[in-house]
Amino acid sequence: MTRSEHMQCCKDRANQEIDRGNIQEAFMSMASDLDKHPETQEHIGIKMGLMQLMGGFLNTPDAMRNFINGFN
Repeated sequence: MTRSEHMQCCKDRANQEIDRGNIQEAFMSMASDLDKHPETQEHIGIKMGLMQLMGGFLNTPDAMRNFINGFN
C-alpha cells in the first residue's frame, strides 16, 4: 500500500469514529493507524494534535474532522 493510500485509510477510519460521536477515539485511531506504515510513523501531526486535544481545541466533531482531513 502506498503512503497516500494508507493516509486515506487512516482518515477514513478516524472520520468513522467522528461520525459515531467518538472524538477522542478518532484521534487515537489516526495516531495508531499512522504508526502502522513506515512512511507515516512518528508523524509530527500526532504530537501537534495531542497538544491541541489537551488544550481543548479539538473538542468538537468539526474541529477534529478538519484536523484529521488536514493530514498529508
